[in-house]
Amino acid sequence: MALWNIVFPGDPPWNNPAQVIKRKLHRQRDLFLVGIVDSAVIATVLGGYDGFRGWIYHLAVHPDYRKRGFGHRLMEEIEKVIFEAGAIKINLQIRAHNSEVIRFYEGVGYRTENHISMGKHL
Repeated sequence: MALWNIVFPGDPPWNNPAQVIKRKLHRQRDLFLVGIVDSAVIATVLGGYDGFRGWIYHLAVHPDYRKRGFGHRLMEEIEKVIFEAGAIKINLQIRAHNSEVIRFYEGVGYRTENHISMGKHL
């Protein structure tokens, strides 16, 4: 939770780390990967698979550990696990203003698609 508070400051209330992590540990916990260095959590990624497509959520790398390949390694592993679950495509969403994150995902092979993202809070 501390990592997410650093990496995702100002996230909306529905992305509360404690609640998101609790829900993930009860559903598809094998799609919740954690990177640890010297017993400290320095990176995480959540994946999802709905039986049709895979999804990536909350890739986080502590600022002190960025540009060292941790994000790339987590992405490779979560993509492998999602593919082995049966997905042939993975989607993710990025806030449009987050150019650094967009460049990261482009660097690992993701491309902008011509779709409109829509959502509804329940």
